[in-house]
Amino acid sequence: MNTAIPLRDVYTVSRLNTEVKMVLEGSFPLLWVEGEISNLSQPSSGHLYFTLKDAHASVQCALFRNRGRLLTFTPANGQQVLIRARITLYDVRGSYQLSVEHMEPAGDGLLRRRFDDLKAKLAGEGLFAEQHKRPLPPLPRRIGVITSPSGAAIRDVLTVLGRRFPAIPVRVFPVPVQGADAAARIAAMIAIADRRADCDLLILTRGGGSLEDLWSFNEEIVARAIHAASIPIISAIGHEIDVTIADFVADRRAPTPSAAAEMAVPDRHEFAYRLAQLRTRLQRQLRQRHTHEATRLRHLQERMQRVHPRDRTRTASQRADELELRLRRAFRLRREQAEIRIDHLRARLQQRHPRQQIQNANTRLSALRRQLEPVLSRALARLSGRLRESRAALLAHSPDDQIALFRVRLTHLRQDLAQSRNQLLARRREALHVQVRTLHTVSPLATLERGYAIARDGEGRVLRRHDAVRPGDDIEVRLAEGSLGCTVTATRSGVAPANDGDVADSK
Repeated sequence: MNTAIPLRDVYTVSRLNTEVKMVLEGSFPLLWVEGEISNLSQPSSGHLYFTLKDAHASVQCALFRNRGRLLTFTPANGQQVLIRARITLYDVRGSYQLSVEHMEPAGDGLLRRRFDDLKAKLAGEGLFAEQHKRPLPPLPRRIGVITSPSGAAIRDVLTVLGRRFPAIPVRVFPVPVQGADAAARIAAMIAIADRRADCDLLILTRGGGSLEDLWSFNEEIVARAIHAASIPIISAIGHEIDVTIADFVADRRAPTPSAAAEMAVPDRHEFAYRLAQLRTRLQRQLRQRHTHEATRLRHLQERMQRVHPRDRTRTASQRADELELRLRRAFRLRREQAEIRIDHLRARLQQRHPRQQIQNANTRLSALRRQLEPVLSRALARLSGRLRESRAALLAHSPDDQIALFRVRLTHLRQDLAQSRNQLLARRREALHVQVRTLHTVSPLATLERGYAIARDGEGRVLRRHDAVRPGDDIEVRLAEGSLGCTVTATRSGVAPANDGDVADSK
């Protein structure tokens, strides 16, 4: 059974909000709060509305125009600030917020600093280098989309792909795009898609949001997973003004999910038009070749009728079929080679266009020419002045007197040189005679002239002991004049002189 409630005990929403507002504003004094600005907006009224957050929580803030005029800086998203505010209630939403009385800078935002540090680290390792960027396939066999299956980004991508080229199949790899474990799951899904290798192009995308909402795509694990993938990846994170670490590592960056889909596939109407042109060219060339071959076949048939009936007809028909097959294969191969070369040239043209390089080189050459002309003119003028001064000084100081003086000095020097040379030769000649006499005194030839002799064995060694030879050995005895060839008949120890003929027989 229902119980009636007195009307005086029933609270209306506005009355309840008023009482809650009085409790909040009357129970808490002015607070100092530090955090990072995000979702900053400034309507035409001049008030500022933003979210103040840190790594664990966030709170809505309002800075009204009369207080905003006292600011000494311009607030911006990602800026770390320190505010003095009071807690109040926003009646329309029934949620509390901070009414800012004073705000001052407190340094760069934490997330922005983490973003800049990771960007510098990965750039130093070369993850952003252009040589690591892989080209996108001109016509993918299958496209993989790594995103949230319930977000607006996947609908935009599928809509654009279905409109531009619906024949290409799409595989969706579902992942959470924000949250505590979103980065790890995104990196794992990139690795899974790369291992499966059933897609030759991946699109990594999500819708727009604040820096905190997009932070999963600023994690190092996602950047390294994109760099390690062997499949080309298009990054389309947020809106055009949003930039993430994944955009720098990916092979291509698209400003929006729809732009990524347009980048991934060609327009089917343009593709069909190009295919129709190629088909028309192929048919025209086939008709021309068919007409040529038909004419040739007719000539062969005429020759066959003139020469031999059945065998030559069969041979010519088979030859015509072979030529037609070869023609088709050659035309197909030539067309494939032409398409490959066109794609290669288009890629090279996109990477480096020579027009701008030539224009820059011409501009620089003109500037250098303008700088060089006055410098050369001044240098030539200075050289001409110095040449005139040198010529005048040279004419004023003729070298004839100095040449005459040098000739007199040269005559005296020649005389002194001849005299010194004769004296030096006399001293050297006298010293040489003294050394010759000394050398002759100690020479073994002088010893031989006193009656001594030198004995050598058959190998030319000087004999000093009696046991160095044996009876029957041939020796040579050197005298003061000439030598003797002898044969040893006996050997003795000691220094007793031997009778003639007891030691050796001369030859």
